[in-house]
Amino acid sequence: MASDTPESLTALCTDFCLRNLDGTLGYLLDKGSPRLHPDIFLPSEICDRLVNEYVELVNAACNFEPHESFFSLFSDPRSTRLTRIHLREDLVQDQDLEAIRKQDLVELNLTNCEKLSAKSLQTLRSFSHTLVSLSLFGCANIFYEEENPGGCEDECLVNPTCQVLVKDFTFEGFSRLRFLNLGRMIDGVPVESLLRPLSALAALDLSGIQTSDAAFLTQKDSLVSLVLYNMDLSDDHIRVIVQLHKLRSLGWGCGWGRFMLHLDISRDRLSSYYKFKLTRKVLSLFVQKLGNLMSLDISGHMILENCSISKMDEEAGQTSTEPSKSSIMPFRALKRPLQFLGLFETSLCRLTHIPAYKVSGDKNEEQVLNAIEAYTEHRPEITSRAINLLFDIARIERCNQLLRALKLVITALKCHKYDKNIQVTGSAALFYLTNSEYRSEQSVKLRRQVIQVVLNGMESYQEVTVQRNCCLTLCNFSIPEELEFQYRRVNELLLSILNPTRQDESIQRIAVHLCNALVCQVDNDHKEAVGKMGFVVTMLKLIQKKLLDKICDQVMEFSWSALWNITDETPDNCEMFLNYSGMKLFLDCLKEFPEKQELHRNMLGLLGNVAEVRELRPQLMTSQFISVFSNLLESKADGIEVSYNACGVLSHIMFDGPEAWGICEPQREEVEERMWAAIQSWDINSRRNINYRSFEPILRLLPQGISPVSQHWATWALYNLVSVYPDKYCPLLIKGGMPLLKGHDKRWPRRGRKPKEMARKVIEHCGNFKEENMDTSR
Repeated sequence: MASDTPESLTALCTDFCLRNLDGTLGYLLDKGSPRLHPDIFLPSEICDRLVNEYVELVNAACNFEPHESFFSLFSDPRSTRLTRIHLREDLVQDQDLEAIRKQDLVELNLTNCEKLSAKSLQTLRSFSHTLVSLSLFGCANIFYEEENPGGCEDECLVNPTCQVLVKDFTFEGFSRLRFLNLGRMIDGVPVESLLRPLSALAALDLSGIQTSDAAFLTQKDSLVSLVLYNMDLSDDHIRVIVQLHKLRSLGWGCGWGRFMLHLDISRDRLSSYYKFKLTRKVLSLFVQKLGNLMSLDISGHMILENCSISKMDEEAGQTSTEPSKSSIMPFRALKRPLQFLGLFETSLCRLTHIPAYKVSGDKNEEQVLNAIEAYTEHRPEITSRAINLLFDIARIERCNQLLRALKLVITALKCHKYDKNIQVTGSAALFYLTNSEYRSEQSVKLRRQVIQVVLNGMESYQEVTVQRNCCLTLCNFSIPEELEFQYRRVNELLLSILNPTRQDESIQRIAVHLCNALVCQVDNDHKEAVGKMGFVVTMLKLIQKKLLDKICDQVMEFSWSALWNITDETPDNCEMFLNYSGMKLFLDCLKEFPEKQELHRNMLGLLGNVAEVRELRPQLMTSQFISVFSNLLESKADGIEVSYNACGVLSHIMFDGPEAWGICEPQREEVEERMWAAIQSWDINSRRNINYRSFEPILRLLPQGISPVSQHWATWALYNLVSVYPDKYCPLLIKGGMPLLKGHDKRWPRRGRKPKEMARKVIEHCGNFKEENMDTSR
């Protein structure tokens, strides 16, 4: 099971400081720019963490507001020290790098920072004397500058049509640079001249860059790791690669000095422009010429010749990583098993004996998880397909590495918040990875992380499939308990989904169900807050739309149920229901759908809540409404529920006395007689489809002599609930209602014989329950 250990003190302090910059680390100037307090001096360990965590919060926490001048806090190296920072997405702009230009950065990782322009290339020179590792992956516009400075609008930064390519920049002076990632750089960047000054380069990533002549790589005799993902290879490229005899990798995630031999010539299988076919001869060349090779990725390649051993010639027994038993013939010449072998979306991954300790592929869960782990950061197109395979595993089979799978999917969703394919496949996988079958293996902390990324997806991507998957995933959680830490946010998202202009019925149905569950078992403060968000109005609009379409489906019934729950002991929401034509919708639904029993029960339950509010009852005192309630007393719909709820509404109206009966028809006495008859017809042992959190509205009807029938309804309700559901309702009544019942035992009105008898039964039943459950161990 995943650990529920709390966050470290460092993590908590970092998060708090970033959310409260003013008053912790800095103060705000008149123009809103933050400045570090003059008596604060922070080492690199703290500064790096602050910056990297800030980037994570901006990209992953939708309730975190970025600060325009945040990076200016680190402008002075005398009080702050930055060494290793990772920046990503559109958060980072030219002025942000300029703000930290005086820092002695050792590692700078810029990923998909498309707002950076050639101005930032000049800023990079400020770090040339200290920089060891630099990633410009996906920074497509950093080699563009304005053609006419000052005459181009802001959009030019992401629109190269009004910019010109910078071709005279080189890494001259970057003498310490060992790790360089230029992946997905824009076409036309002169890679050879750019890299010429880097004589001591150890690791190079040229993912997605097309160059017909790779001979310049042979000049990099210190190169120990090479990534050429999605480069359109040729025989000339292969001849160059096999000359790199030293090829061994300092993995990007490894510490300095941890060697891991590495070549990556993988490709996206779905890209159509590749002509190169990987042959048995090429694989044999890699093994023969690159003797130190310990990590190889050939994912996505079509194998032109048969590189595998026939089934008959394969070694029998358990799978083996020994090269001598390899099912891939060229790899039998390896000196030792590879640490990693990328075979995702190749036929080779399905062979029996693969000479590698870790393999990415699509054969089984282990290979699929290895693929997600290896490709998430820089290859979303591959990652989405790997997650889709994980989805099938979790849906059809059983996921054996649940915690690892969950963490990898969460990471992918955070990393690619705006990638449609990742969000669709990731949210679908989460639905199956969080279902009840796996629940016992998941910690509270991990399940909260799932909720966070699901809500991020709902906020960031308004795509129907993503929204549906996210809503379904939320249904796997205990509601409202597990969602309470994000209560306001999840309600706001669901209400936006329930905009009546949206036509996707399945999403509406799930969202209404979630809304209903969220307001069912929460305190009144939560209900009032959700009501002010527009909950009541949204539900009424949904009902109105269904009425116009003459459809009574789950959305209609759930909407009335949600209104029933949110108005429970919440007068403001009851008033809102009346103010927005709720009673008209009630009458229209009753007329349009006379046979829908569950609908009638939900509507009458809601009106029972409205009737409990003394100030609102005069709005129910019309001949039309009283006649409807009276007629429903004789309803047999849904057992006794509709009749019971109608009688509850009338009981509260009767409680106000004859002087409040401001209508001529029907007469008060007539309605009263019909109420007595209805109560007499109910089976006291009826099982109920109702849930009381408090008996206060019922007990309120006891201390009076104006309406004995109201007292009878109240005592009947109490006795039915404590006798049919003693474990649930006896403690609730013992806690708050017994003194009131006993206090009025001798003061019932003349026609109060029946309620008096019922009250005594309630007192006796609760007394017996108390004795039976008394602790006699002492």
